[in-house]
Amino acid sequence: MTLELSPDHAEVALLLHPLDAGMEPALASLHARLARDAQLTHAMDIAYRVVDSPVGKLLLAASDRGILRVAFELEDHGQVLQRLADTVSPRILQAPARLDDAARELDEYFAGTRREFDLLLDLRLSRGFRLNVLRHLPRIAYGHTESYAQVAQAAGSPNAVRAVGTACATNPLPVIVPCHRVVKSDGSFGGYLGGADAKRTLLELETVA
Repeated sequence: MTLELSPDHAEVALLLHPLDAGMEPALASLHARLARDAQLTHAMDIAYRVVDSPVGKLLLAASDRGILRVAFELEDHGQVLQRLADTVSPRILQAPARLDDAARELDEYFAGTRREFDLLLDLRLSRGFRLNVLRHLPRIAYGHTESYAQVAQAAGSPNAVRAVGTACATNPLPVIVPCHRVVKSDGSFGGYLGGADAKRTLLELETVA
C-alpha cells in the first residue's frame, strides 16, 4: 500500500512500511529517531501499530486527540490506513511508542485485569446519532449487555433500532468502545464488525471474569 505524503514530508514515506523483524539495529534506531522527529515537527498526524490479541491482530491508530481507530484483520489493515489517509490526513507513520498506553490497556483487558479503558478517544469518524450511540456504549457495564432497542432509547431515539445496528457496525473503536455488548432482544448476538467468533470471545471473556 502506498499513502501519499505532502511534498514537505516525503522523507518519511519509507516509514509507512511495517518494520522488518530482521532490520539492522542501526536502521531500526534511525526509524525510531525519524519517528520522534516527525512527531516533534508535526510531520505526523496519525501514528499506528499492530498488536496481537485473542481476537486476532488489531490495528491501533491515534491522532494527537486520542485513539482514532481500532481495526480487526478482516477489515484489511492496509485499506483502513488508506481510508484514514483519505479522510483524516496522509501523514501517517508507524510509531508504536505513541500507542504504548493503548496496547498495555488492551493487554490488561484481554488478561481479565481491566474492566474499563482509560484512554483519550478521537471520535471524529462518527457523527450525529452514531456518535450518540458511541458515547453511550461505555456505560454498558462490563459483563452486561443491552439490546439494540435499549441503546436506541438511551441514545435519544427510541425508534432508531436499525440505526443503532449501523452505528455498531461502523464503530471505529471496537473493543475499546464496547459495541460487542449490544445484542438482539432475544439475547442472540446479532452482527459484529470483527465477526461472530470475535464477539463471542469478548462476551465470554467478560462473563468468565
